[in-house]
Amino acid sequence: MSISENTRDILREIGLNAYEVDAYIVLLEGGQMTAMEISRETSVPYSKIYDVLNSLKQKGWVKSSESRPFKYYPVPPIEAIAYTKLRLEDKYQSWETAVSEELQPLYEKRELVERPDILLLRGQQAVLTKLDEVLTKATKEIMIAAPEFARAIVASADPLMIGLKKSVSVKLMVAGKAEDWIFLKKLPGVSELRARDHMFGGGVIADGKEAMLFLGEDKPSLVIWSNHVGLVGFAREYFQFLWDSSGKA
Repeated sequence: MSISENTRDILREIGLNAYEVDAYIVLLEGGQMTAMEISRETSVPYSKIYDVLNSLKQKGWVKSSESRPFKYYPVPPIEAIAYTKLRLEDKYQSWETAVSEELQPLYEKRELVERPDILLLRGQQAVLTKLDEVLTKATKEIMIAAPEFARAIVASADPLMIGLKKSVSVKLMVAGKAEDWIFLKKLPGVSELRARDHMFGGGVIADGKEAMLFLGEDKPSLVIWSNHVGLVGFAREYFQFLWDSSGKA
């Protein structure tokens, strides 16, 4: 059956078992087929074929005719994956409800102490070392908010940016006049550059998992690194809010 092993793995991750993958692919290639025809064209035993097809129908990947002999046909893959997404989102909602209503109270009752890492970084070398570590580990997305006092640091960031993985997309937001920062478009990985009039402090957020925050007006008076889920999530949402209200440079 002519699909890659990678696609088979993805279908299994989505929730189809090996028999269901085989049956769905045969239907894509053959169109409408009876259960016996599907069994004959796949490795699915006839004793199990109806269970497999009914499971595919419940999962939204297959439909069947109304009259006998029943003929089965595939739901378009894009529609099937969209239905699967909605099904998983519904499951996630029920998981979240169960966890928040039953497990979270246990956590709070026992007064368990959360210990995420939060570091205060002192000195330029400590800041640059941690920044290099954060950028090197990133695999998907880096958000950078650069206030005016960070212009010199960002201008010398070529060595750090060159080490970025090719899969990483960089959103760079700066404060001040856009023309003063236009040179940054040449930095590796920068997918878009935006500018705004003013920014109190700045920061770097990597993959939504860790953040470095630079607080201050004319110079960074406090530099914090953290992987605290709530803090990083807030930083990312605030960056996106500022990003959406900034102009393209």
